Amino acid sequence: MNLEILTPESKIFSGDVFGVQLPGISGSFELLDKHAPMVSALKDGKLKILKDKNTSSSYTIQSGFVEVLDNKVTVLVEGAKEV
Repeated sequence: MNLEILTPESKIFSGDVFGVQLPGISGSFELLDKHAPMVSALKDGKLKILKDKNTSSSYTIQSGFVEVLDNKVTVLVEGAKEV
């Protein structure tokens, strides 16, 4: 699936990934390949990109939203910093 992480200032990440873990306002959740369409609010916390089954990278994010549509995940946040 394709993942894009965007802030008002720049594009933080863009590429194909295995999955992504996100800090939802009601609790953390994970999106994997071919996830159903959805929109969800995000709170401040840790976003983890699963590049494949053994490789990952993490970002500390500020609040925002995530949209999943047609196997593309778009994360819009106020700010993000790689950990």
